[in-house]
Amino acid sequence: MRKLIFLTFLAVINSYSYAQTTYDAAKIPENLTKDAIAVVRNEEQFFDYKSIGSGQVDYKVAITILSKAGDDYAEMAEPYDKFSSIYNIKATLYDATGKKVKEYKSSDVKDQSLISDYSIFEDNRIKLLKFYSTAYPYTIEYSYSQDFKGILSMPSWRAIKGYNISTEKSVYTIQKNPTLALKFLTSKNLKTDSTKVGDKTQYKWSTTNTPAIESEPLSIGLENSVDWVKVSPTQFEYDNTTGNFDTWKNFGAWISKLNENANVLPPATKTQIQSLIKDAKTPKEKMRILYNHLQQNTRYVSVQLGIGGFKPILAEKVAQVNYGDCKALSNYMKALLNEAGIKSNLIVIGNGMPGLNPNYSSMGQANHMILCVPLEKDTTFLECTSQYSPMGFIGYDNSDRNVLMITEDGGKLVHTPIYNAKDNYQVRKTKINFKEDGTADIDIKSAYGNAQFEDNMRMLLIEPVEQRKRINETNGIPGAELISFKFNQADKALPIMTEEINFKSNQLLTQGGDKAFLTLNLINRKESVPAKIENRKTYFAVSFSYQDDDEISYTLPKGYAVEFLPKDITLTSEFGTYTAKFITKDNTITYTRTQTMTAKKFPPEKYNEFVDFNKKIYQADKQKAVLTKTL
Repeated sequence: MRKLIFLTFLAVINSYSYAQTTYDAAKIPENLTKDAIAVVRNEEQFFDYKSIGSGQVDYKVAITILSKAGDDYAEMAEPYDKFSSIYNIKATLYDATGKKVKEYKSSDVKDQSLISDYSIFEDNRIKLLKFYSTAYPYTIEYSYSQDFKGILSMPSWRAIKGYNISTEKSVYTIQKNPTLALKFLTSKNLKTDSTKVGDKTQYKWSTTNTPAIESEPLSIGLENSVDWVKVSPTQFEYDNTTGNFDTWKNFGAWISKLNENANVLPPATKTQIQSLIKDAKTPKEKMRILYNHLQQNTRYVSVQLGIGGFKPILAEKVAQVNYGDCKALSNYMKALLNEAGIKSNLIVIGNGMPGLNPNYSSMGQANHMILCVPLEKDTTFLECTSQYSPMGFIGYDNSDRNVLMITEDGGKLVHTPIYNAKDNYQVRKTKINFKEDGTADIDIKSAYGNAQFEDNMRMLLIEPVEQRKRINETNGIPGAELISFKFNQADKALPIMTEEINFKSNQLLTQGGDKAFLTLNLINRKESVPAKIENRKTYFAVSFSYQDDDEISYTLPKGYAVEFLPKDITLTSEFGTYTAKFITKDNTITYTRTQTMTAKKFPPEKYNEFVDFNKKIYQADKQKAVLTKTL
């Protein structure tokens, strides 16, 4: 008995020592704490692909939270739906030395709806557990199993979970039966280990001691900087449907099948449509009438119920309830056009995501649906979820990318419109008239196109009180008093808006003896420059290509003449171009400025050159004229 007690005591001590050794924060390598708010100590993900429609994930992770900034990682948040179940959850909290502080019970785990604010029909749920500690560092550990009944996609993997989080060890393993086919896409140089275990094949990807990457300005993500793998079944079975992802054509065939007989309209709606278009002379005019009808009579509501996450609500139903998600509204618009004798195609697209990879068809590369109308002389893409977007304008988050057109013959990759810098314009003309006492009337007229229209469109939709507040918050003119303002979209069919704003100011001239100094770029100055980053890790790009054209004319106060005017400035680089010109004539100074920027993706090593280019613009925008008194 004494021996048994001693052995039990040793087992307890060994278990305690193992926890201390495993999760003792002091033992984290120094290179993993640099720039890190949390460290993944160990992550193990095992996916057993059992059949075309079933699989199981066993997942375990331990994360050391180094500071309060890392508290967002101190949670288990695992989604599931009616085609999967999560069970066997275990969770533990450890202190800085790795000593167990708390072991959580199943009753501590919340099971709640994952319903979105914009979704009224959604069957996604989440198992949620938040870990709390007031002492840092601390470590969380949890594990669970998840069964799937229907597989459209498989777990992906990345060497680090996000910015400012490092990884001590992470392993991802997939096991499959010999009759099943899958495919995977990996980052460059990531090693894939493949082994046989009985009659099954295992694929494994792993990383050790991967340091954190800081969030960097204008970063376009981590994918170009860390190892990753994406995995997809070749054939699939989901909610009583089957298909395969071997090509985009076959992927599109599955979507097409889901939409069979979905665009039949009620008789009353057909009659209404015919009445609306009876006087229209061209297909384009009919499309404009019907798109306007869609915007005025429907609203966007997300629907994510099983196959409803991929199959639209019937057009007949949308006609009755006047709402739907992107799939339903696009399909409804397709039905309206079909009634008008106009052919159209549904488009599967990744809104705000990279374009579809031509060589790797899979679920997860798209999150949205729009509509394409290929007329005889042109092709128009329609964003069917917005009540305000002009017809044919799909926004810069949908532009210039590969998308999947759904045809009767299956899927076909096409490319959405490209909005170049001159399309995404801001054109502004400002007149500034100085009075004898040095005060100035400032009249600003601006026009915004395409992406810059999209950035400013909100001003058309808010109340005057909010418009005034926003103008005052963003105004950078010294001592400016807002007198009047007006926003207008003259043609609702075009992504163009105009803006007229009037100010008064008595602080535009800086006096110095018998001279006055005038900053010539009053309206559209670059006010700051990002700091340089040595050893930058991530690729970068501006949000979209654009061109700003500014012209400011100053009528000088009586008794002043121009003593000094800067020389013209021209800056050229692979990132864009900049020109500033200064002309004086008849007591008037005219300043013109043009800045053009490209949204091309640049590698990390180019970033400091980009900063230098912006610094030159910053300096050029500060140029002053010197005025002298003549009386």
